[in-house]
Amino acid sequence: MGKKVKIGKVKVKEKCCVSKSRCSSCPIRLLKEGRLPDGYAVHKRKLVTTKQKAKLRAAA
Repeated sequence: MGKKVKIGKVKVKEKCCVSKSRCSSCPIRLLKEGRLPDGYAVHKRKLVTTKQKAKLRAAA
């Protein structure tokens, strides 16, 4: 089980465990459902801030 982080009222895993049936705290599932808090995104199955995501895009 991955480490969970509480962001506001939502508990989110830092990294997706790649289970076939996504768990309720999976960052990929929360992103798809639109429940991921503002300022956060998912990059390569890991939870990142939008600032980190922008930095990763600029490096590529």
